[in-house]
Amino acid sequence: MSTTADLAKKGPTYDTGNDNIVIVKHLEGIPGGRTLDVTSYTPDVIPAGHIIICTNDEKTFKPMPVTGSAYDALPASHKYAGVLISTILKSKPFAGIMVRGTVNKEASFYPLTAILSAVKTALPLIRFTQD
Repeated sequence: MSTTADLAKKGPTYDTGNDNIVIVKHLEGIPGGRTLDVTSYTPDVIPAGHIIICTNDEKTFKPMPVTGSAYDALPASHKYAGVLISTILKSKPFAGIMVRGTVNKEASFYPLTAILSAVKTALPLIRFTQD
């Protein structure tokens, strides 16, 4: 009888199929990306196109808070920083953050309707399209 072992590295699975649909064109990002503070973020996955915020002093970056299936209010002492360019796990919150490019707002996992005007004002180099 021989001994066998499974050499496949198994980890959590999540769908990244929407990443190239929601991020239409990535022209510029924060150099080196940022590690996100996810202490108050409850979902296990942060989808591409998610709005990223930071403290006003730009020392701490976080995913925009969500409640259920919608974005929550922007926390006090925070501002919009950019858009997540690819889906990541909450357990590995290493984020590429777009600051210039095009987002298909209709493909965003969380609807942007309630915050879109404020996000457009804060991030004028990001274009939000419908398709």
